[in-house]
This record gives sequence, structure tokens and C-alpha cells, in this order.
Amino acid sequence: MKWTTELRYKRYEDWTEQEVQDLKELNAQSPWHNHYHVEPATGLLNDPNGFSYFDGKWILFYQNFPFGAAHGLKQWVQLESNDLVTFKETGLKILPDTPLDSHGAYSGSALQVADQLFLFYTGNVRDEYWVRHPKQIGALLHRDGTLEKIDQVLIEQPSDATDHFRDPQIFQLEEDYYAIVGGQDLDQKGFVRLYKAENKDIRNWVKVGDLDFANDRTAYMMECPNLVFIDQQPVLLYCPQGLDKEIFDYQNIYPNLYKIGQSFDRTTAQMVDVGPLMQLDYGFETYATQGFNAPDGTAYAISWMGLPDVSYPSDQYEHQGCMSLVKKLSLRDGKLYQEPVESIKNLRQGQEDWADRLETNNSYELELSIPAQEDASLVLFANPAKEGLQIQIDRQAGVLTVDRSGLGNRFDLEHGETRSLDLPEGDTKLRIFVDQSTFEIFINDGEFVLSGRAFPGQDQTGCYQTKGQVTGHYYPLANHGR
Repeated sequence: MKWTTELRYKRYEDWTEQEVQDLKELNAQSPWHNHYHVEPATGLLNDPNGFSYFDGKWILFYQNFPFGAAHGLKQWVQLESNDLVTFKETGLKILPDTPLDSHGAYSGSALQVADQLFLFYTGNVRDEYWVRHPKQIGALLHRDGTLEKIDQVLIEQPSDATDHFRDPQIFQLEEDYYAIVGGQDLDQKGFVRLYKAENKDIRNWVKVGDLDFANDRTAYMMECPNLVFIDQQPVLLYCPQGLDKEIFDYQNIYPNLYKIGQSFDRTTAQMVDVGPLMQLDYGFETYATQGFNAPDGTAYAISWMGLPDVSYPSDQYEHQGCMSLVKKLSLRDGKLYQEPVESIKNLRQGQEDWADRLETNNSYELELSIPAQEDASLVLFANPAKEGLQIQIDRQAGVLTVDRSGLGNRFDLEHGETRSLDLPEGDTKLRIFVDQSTFEIFINDGEFVLSGRAFPGQDQTGCYQTKGQVTGHYYPLANHGR
């Protein structure tokens, strides 16, 4: 389908039953639906939104254009979970159905306020000249599952910002509510702005100031900023679009990075003693990561495994995008560690020693160990000729490299087919999750993460060791998806 602007913004009620049924039938033909990663029921999934804990359940929304693999008129789709692993749709959606979100329910966050879940998001509005007017707006989710939209703008577009002003993230410090919003100033430089709810009133937000995080001012837009607090230290997760590669070398079209501060001064909006820019994920597709602090203070994060302005092989079936696994965050030695939540082990359907396999169902977990000084090479999503996704460890260079050029359906060649990271000395531990068209590699207990999408050919179902001494276990995983 050729996605014109008219089609992308066609009102939901104007899609016919036949068009929707044809979409579902085409979608069902795809060989690349994941088994345990969150995917859209139909169409495109992008940013995780509203990640929170409410009424005894973990809550997550995904932003969605339900009619195809295109960025169009977006809604939020709600999911619930008891274990941060298996998420089920509830049927609740935030639809683009008011004058304040007429052209899309864009990204935002959530936090329990009193006995309701407050959803804070950007309403995308276009005028008759197609000029965008972003509105930071809200809704209240009640315990009975009903949704009530707040019929006023909570934060207007500032006079010193362009129409790139979006993605509010709400968080609580002691008894007060704060929010940060990403934006672009009139010099087309990205910034993050801090607001406070006056007298704890979520309908009345006042500016504190621009977040001081040693902004290098080379990015033209700060998307999806999130502040989480780990051992009382602030960690800023954000996507600086257009960041100068002399400031930070990255290969993806847009990076997802983080900075750690030693403390946070909420009165001056300052992250104190900010550390260097760091890579959140060394792989191909991680973007719009949303983190939050659970009621017990634990920090969790989840990411969109996809990127803006990139096409994927699954587009031919009019579906695109998935979520990463939920990751528990911790700080060690000045680094952010990310580990899958413990309950992911409940998906295991058995345990076998690591060995070559000509056939798998491309839905498994590996826990592997490679001794210090030992070179190693693995191939996942492999065909009988051992062509597929290559993972190589070169001890002399001190580098781990992932190469997806051997996959049957190649894409986004413009941004390269390999990603690498520098390995520390010593033994290397790998925890790898493979899921139909997705892989996530956790290195040394989450010291590094390298993730991406993979679209194998029909015969690419094997996994092999082609070099080195590798030991560990293979775990087939349950299908909690389709």
C-alpha cells in the first residue's frame, strides 16, 4: 500500500470492515511474529507509553497506528501484566478523538495519583494549514477500568520552543509531582524542560527551568526524555536526534543514550556532577526507552525495538515494531546495568546443554560462558550452511561484534549491518534471547546490551558454535504471543 498523508490520517471510523479484515488476513501470513515480545495486534507499534504500576498490576501502553506499517493517526493500546513478562491487552485505548488530540495520541507517561492512574501525554493537533500544535494533556484511569480525559491543556507550547515539544514524563519526589518534556528551541537546538505540579495539582503545572545535564547543544531535538532514580542518583534516558557524531559516535539513525548524575537539585533543575554520555544499547534497534520507579523504588525500563524513518521486511505484511523485554536497572562502577526481570525464567520449557542445533523454533534463551583469552563465534538464525546472525569475540582486539548480513532478509543497509563493543578483560558471560524476528544479548550480567531485529529466511532455524570453547545452556521458551 502506498501510504499517503490522507491515508495515514484517515479517521478510524472511516475504515471499512472489509479493509480491516483484509489487513488482519495479510498480517496473519507473516512468518516473523514474535512469541514472547509485545507486538501490535495490527499495524505499527512504536513508543512504549504509560509504563507504571497501578491497582496491583503492571501497566503498559504502546503507541499504535492500527491500519498498517506506517506512522499515521496514533492511539495508545493498554496492556496489563502480573509478572513484567506476559502482557495482555485489556481492550482499553486512548483514541485520537478530541480536539486536543485530533491528529494522534503521542507519547507520554503515567503515575498513580490518589486512587487513579494519571496519564500524561502529547496531543498532536494540526490546523487547516497542516501546522502542528502540540498539547501536553492528560487522562485519568479509574480502578473500574474507565478512562476520563481531562478537557484542558496542561502545558501549552512555550513561546521559546518550536512545534517539536512533546513526550511528558511524570515522576514523584517525596510528596511533589514533577514532569520533564523534550523540545526544540527557536535556534533548533534540543532541550529538556522541568515542570512542577503547583500544590500537587496535576492540572496546574509551572516551569522550573531547563534541565541542566551538561547539554552539548548539538542535537536538534530531545525525544522521549526519562528521569529515573537509582540509589537516589538521577539517570537521564533520552534520544538526542541529530547529535553531532564528534560528541558521541553512533551508527543508528538516531541514538538512545543516558547520563548519570550524582544527585538532583529539583529547585534549579540540575543534575549535579553529570557523567559522560553512555550508550544504552549497542545494537541496531532500541529507541524511545521508557523507565520508571516502581512503588518500592526499583527502576525498570522497556524500549521500542524499531526506529523512526526505517523500513522493515515485515512491512510487506503491514506490521512493524515490537517491545524489548522489561529490564531491571542498577548502577555499578558508574555504569547502568540492565538485566531481564527474574520472572522471565518462568518461560523456560526445559534445560539442555549448549550444542549445535540444525533446527529450533527460533524461540529460546541461551546462557553461555566464554573463557578469558578465548576467541569465539556463534551463528543464530542459521541455515544449514551456517549463515545467519553472527556473534564474534576477538580477544586480541578486545571486541564483540554482531553481524546480521547473513540473514535472509536484509534491511536498513544505509546504517550498516554490524555493531561492536569493547569487551573488558576476563571471562565473558552471554545471556541471549531469540524470538522469531528479535534478539537481545545481555553481556556480563547486563553491563552491556546489544539488541536488534532479525528477519530470517525460511531455512534459518539453527544455532551453531563455529569457533572457540563455549559452554552453557539452551532453554526453549514458551509462546506467550500469537
